[in-house]
Amino acid sequence: MKRAWWKEAVVYQIYPRSFMDSNGDGVGDIKGITGRLDYLKELGIDVIWLSPVYQSPNDDNGYDISDYQAIMTEFGTMEDFDDMLREAHERGIKIMMDLVVNHTSDEHRWFVESRKSKDNSYRDYYIWREGKGEKMPPNNWGSCFSGSAWQYDEATDMYYLHLFSKKQPDLNWDNEKVREEVFSMMDWWCRKGIDGFRMDVISMISKTKELPDGPVTPGNLYGDFGPYCIHGPNVHRYLKEMNEKVLSRYDLITVGETSGVTVEDAKRYAGESEHELNMVFQFEHMDIGNNGTKWNRNPVPLVEFKKVMSKWQTELEGKAWNSLYLENHDQPRSVSRFGNDSEEYRERSAKMLATCIHMMQGTPYVYQGEELGMTNYPFTDISQFRDIENINAYHELVEVSGTRESEELISCFQYKSRDNARTPMQWDDSPHAGFTEGKPWLAVNPNYKKINAKAEMENPNSVFHYYKKLIALRKKYDIIVYGSYELLLPEDENLYVYTRSLEDEKLLVMCNFTKENRAIEIPQEFTKADGKVLISNYGRDNGEIKNLKPYEALVLIV
Repeated sequence: MKRAWWKEAVVYQIYPRSFMDSNGDGVGDIKGITGRLDYLKELGIDVIWLSPVYQSPNDDNGYDISDYQAIMTEFGTMEDFDDMLREAHERGIKIMMDLVVNHTSDEHRWFVESRKSKDNSYRDYYIWREGKGEKMPPNNWGSCFSGSAWQYDEATDMYYLHLFSKKQPDLNWDNEKVREEVFSMMDWWCRKGIDGFRMDVISMISKTKELPDGPVTPGNLYGDFGPYCIHGPNVHRYLKEMNEKVLSRYDLITVGETSGVTVEDAKRYAGESEHELNMVFQFEHMDIGNNGTKWNRNPVPLVEFKKVMSKWQTELEGKAWNSLYLENHDQPRSVSRFGNDSEEYRERSAKMLATCIHMMQGTPYVYQGEELGMTNYPFTDISQFRDIENINAYHELVEVSGTRESEELISCFQYKSRDNARTPMQWDDSPHAGFTEGKPWLAVNPNYKKINAKAEMENPNSVFHYYKKLIALRKKYDIIVYGSYELLLPEDENLYVYTRSLEDEKLLVMCNFTKENRAIEIPQEFTKADGKVLISNYGRDNGEIKNLKPYEALVLIV
């Protein structure tokens, strides 16, 4: 298997709005990030994935960009960005930008021009269509944020496509000028010295020409655009062009957010010889138990979780590279969803989940606060949410259609809302968790007095120090990065057990996903005298192992 620095790296995602506020306005900013680089150096990460910091009216927290070559006023200036980039590089930390080019903001100058008239030179930068008769959109597609995916525009009596918010019109990638503009902008950032791109919904950039009605699933008001917008007809051609004109000219880390991706798709996007991306984010493990709607409280059945994770581990091996994550800005806190966030088991289960993921083949992604075992927020009312996805879903499902009860839907939001990951970073036990001296833009989780970076850095047995150890082990042992994966006990509903093998070394990774003691039989080869404990969240050293304690993680090496 070919070695590469980005295969051996650990990435840390920063959501700038919620990371650190340096000027007391309640919003995180770039100077705040610069001031916390030593913390990240201490943790041992190699790359920061920076969620969007570009100029934006913030309809979708920066994923609606009005100027790709300017910094959001709330976050600071381009000078602040250049300082952060230099300071990060001085500490050996690389910066990966979030590239959002499926859509722009409706306040981007391209769109401002595009909507002026049908013959404007920017008209074809976006996807405009005639309606189907009197005030009827061109097709039945629903947007990802509720409502129709089409917005009527009076100026030209036509509709534009927005797969997300109506303030996020989709770019027309079939227009060569659009691609040239995007590639030129990417090159500008590369010349500035950034180290890679995480590409937002990149699998959606190519749409089928006809844009037909989508299938409507029971309980949904709109048709699914997926078959016509995800992995569209020209997506690979456009990514190969991007690679040729920009990516291949620099030594970058690239990862594509590719919803609806299969293993076969991933081999096309990230295949070693495809010349597109280094790796993709897949969502199959995050969508387990959804059954047609994200808004549920279904637990994640371990047997299915193991099946999905193992499929990606074994079927991509030697063909494409995995990205490993349980948390990001679009997901709830992993310890609240996959572990146990009670006072008794939060630390143990946070460490267990980290072990399970970090011992697999692929590049691990740590989301801010995950290394502290931060938990979901105890939301009780729709007024507490800031995420457009929740606000729109509540309006559509409770207030308009009446298909869901308010209390029941809030309970689902409590479990699954993206705002769970966006509550401010918990730095210490001072007011607002040391995130800001002002009023935070989103409430701080009330458990910050116990769960915070200062307390965890001072406690050698904390979740923080456990992550630090996991990251250090990855740097020391090639087997953790490059070893082959094999699942054991596939039908066990409580334990996740797998091996990694590389040349004459072998790892046994054992994780108990329950709060009960569970019996386990250690394979013969790991009971030999030369076997040793690599890491344990119970501080076990070598000795006879007959069971795993609640949420125990144990890794043996021979």
